[in-house]
Amino acid sequence: MTKNADQELIALLRENARAPTAELARRLGVSRSTVQSRIERLESRGVITGYGVRLAPDYEKGLVRAHVLLTVTPKQSGKVVRDLRAQTAVRALHSVSGSFDMIVVVESPSISDLDALLDEIGAMDGVERTLSSIILSTRIER
Repeated sequence: MTKNADQELIALLRENARAPTAELARRLGVSRSTVQSRIERLESRGVITGYGVRLAPDYEKGLVRAHVLLTVTPKQSGKVVRDLRAQTAVRALHSVSGSFDMIVVVESPSISDLDALLDEIGAMDGVERTLSSIILSTRIER
């Protein structure tokens, strides 16, 4: 399999990480043993570091998600990252350029829970300023 074939395999695994090896092989036009050895190599090289869970759309519809932009006190970013990592509602954290230092993606079961979470984030030592935007819909997610 070539590098392009690796990318095709990764794309199929992103669609369904639990797809049977036989199905992946059929879709890629290669043998099952080729797919299995390629997955093992990608894992051993650290390209694939794990597999995740995709939630049903009906379940996700009930969650309130938001992007929270943070300005962080200089030299406090490590503490802020540790504090955010401890929050189970934090789905992703990005360091960014521009007028904010970080973008946090959060999800909560309700607006009131989101409101409390945003208050907690805003009160963290090292967080100077926040700006939140509730995600109304997701148009593309891969």
